[in-house]
Amino acid sequence: MSHAPRPILQVGAGAKIAIFSQAPGNIAHQKGKPFYDPSGVRLRAWMGLDEDTFYDVDTVAIAPMGFCFPGYDKNGGDLPPLRPCAERWRARLMAALPDFELILLVGGYAQKWHLGARARKTLTETVVAWRDYGPVHVPMPHPSWRNNGWLKKNPWFERDLLAHVRGRVAALTG
Repeated sequence: MSHAPRPILQVGAGAKIAIFSQAPGNIAHQKGKPFYDPSGVRLRAWMGLDEDTFYDVDTVAIAPMGFCFPGYDKNGGDLPPLRPCAERWRARLMAALPDFELILLVGGYAQKWHLGARARKTLTETVVAWRDYGPVHVPMPHPSWRNNGWLKKNPWFERDLLAHVRGRVAALTG
């Protein structure tokens, strides 16, 4: 790793909504704030939240699988979440968190960990079956620009799943 570990998460005892994602990106690592990058802008839009509400620890909890920015691969893409971090700390963190009324599972790593054997073979299959995991868990793709092609191929995501998420978020945030 070419940088010092810096766990990036946001948790508060009053949060009703949780976002469990993959790993913080480099900008989040630099700023010390989860989803503080273009992916976060898109995720907030998907949820229908402004920045202040999104970063209110008593409204939204954010805990990536790997906790820290994993660095880049040889092609300049983010490496996968650091497995030892999730293996060592994830269960402990989950045991300390409150019960959430809505949990967004952002990306395949979070879906596989939180859904276990209930996760489908692929991310797309899991997200297509989003209704099977409700009412609390909602699997989603990562809001990265790298998924623009996936979003174009799956217009039901915005029409159906995001409409559901926005409704749930609005109900939980008053």
